[in-house]
Amino acid sequence: MRFARTIVLLGVGLLWYWCGPLVLLVAALSLLSWQVRAWLRPTRRVVAIWAAVVVLLAGLAVVVPDGWVPIPPGPGRWVTPSYVGRPAVAAPVQGPVGESPTVATRSYGVSDCHRVLVAGKRLVLLCGGDRPRLRLIDPDDLRQVRSADLPGAGCPGQAIVVGGKIVAASGRRILKIGVPDLVVESSVDLSGRLASGDCVTGLGADGGSVWFASRDGVVGLVDDRVRTLALDDTVDRPVTVADGGAYVAGAAGLSRVEVGAGGLEVAWTSPYDDGGSRGSAPVALPGGLVAVADNRDPRLQVVVHRADSGDVVCRAEVFGDDEGATDGGLVAAGTGVLVQNSHGYGGVRSTVLGRTTSRGIARVDVLAGRCRVTWTTDMDAPSGAPAVSTDDGLVYAWTKRHSWLGVDAWYLTALHLRTGRLAWARRAGLNLLVDNHGGAITLGPGLAAYVPVLGGLVRVRDRVPG
Repeated sequence: MRFARTIVLLGVGLLWYWCGPLVLLVAALSLLSWQVRAWLRPTRRVVAIWAAVVVLLAGLAVVVPDGWVPIPPGPGRWVTPSYVGRPAVAAPVQGPVGESPTVATRSYGVSDCHRVLVAGKRLVLLCGGDRPRLRLIDPDDLRQVRSADLPGAGCPGQAIVVGGKIVAASGRRILKIGVPDLVVESSVDLSGRLASGDCVTGLGADGGSVWFASRDGVVGLVDDRVRTLALDDTVDRPVTVADGGAYVAGAAGLSRVEVGAGGLEVAWTSPYDDGGSRGSAPVALPGGLVAVADNRDPRLQVVVHRADSGDVVCRAEVFGDDEGATDGGLVAAGTGVLVQNSHGYGGVRSTVLGRTTSRGIARVDVLAGRCRVTWTTDMDAPSGAPAVSTDDGLVYAWTKRHSWLGVDAWYLTALHLRTGRLAWARRAGLNLLVDNHGGAITLGPGLAAYVPVLGGLVRVRDRVPG
């Protein structure tokens, strides 16, 4: 039969697309038969055609501008649900409620985008690891409007929104950047305050003043001048600013830094004990409290401190023995916090071919001076941080389903904030390029959830009528 080999190869490709990578394993095992190998042996013409197709596709990937094409699809559509659950009953206030949610993606290469900033009705994507780049994104079609490389290197870039402008840190510089032009309006050089190998690892704002912390433990305040204070610690977590001071989670303890009569001073330091270590940025809570995740053995703890003295108010253990850790997945949720389990995640290789990591998302509330685990789910959210809409009563997490067929199915999953029960989940992608790789979910324009992923940007929102 003419074109028999072509038909078989196309059939294998379609089965791979619909059923997942296991199809390729079965096809590879069939090559153990010499009869199959002999029948499939390609001619020089076929090899040349396939080589030309590969070169053409690779060339298009280089030539096509960032943000002009969707993230490539992956295999497994027939064996993973596209939607589960049912819409939440509340009218949306901040994010999608699951009413026929649609997914849009844009490819920005493997550029390590990890933060979406909302400046009015505009989106700014922070990418690039230790060579940071800002991308202004149109929230309607997700295409890049313009981009700007930040000067400096050495640490992953930091950025926050202050008064409608972007305040960013790169290397040993703090920059104020206008939106939408992404032009640097002012720059503060910290080379006289930070050692040559040091760089800014955390930013926070208090009105027009900007707090920062460096990898070597220098905490500073930038307003009409620059004031700094050296902690006997190292810092690789964001700074939390509240109550006129800055909370800094170092490798050895949690500290509060304030402005005193003679400059910056340490109000208190609460060391980690029993072998614990920082696992998140601090989270300010109502009632003069501040919480932090403590990655200790054998179980991850949420530790709540008094904001005025640093005294420990209460602790709550979450997840199983030797199966809990978090890497920034602690967010405020009313009177308590949500903590997301990232134990076992060491990069995209931890989740390829259907694999997952240690499961768990938990809510811890502080009631009458005691920490209580209100609920725990067994959802697998390997990295990054969830988003919380207290107005909608929903928690949004980027989750992954385990698959014995090797399918990498990623979902935006909405949980009820009060109970932790599944509201709904929408499949957002089917390959490693949709791994959020530490990226945090952001609720933004159009009542949508925006997620920076390894291959670009994903948006999930309810279907727009008409």
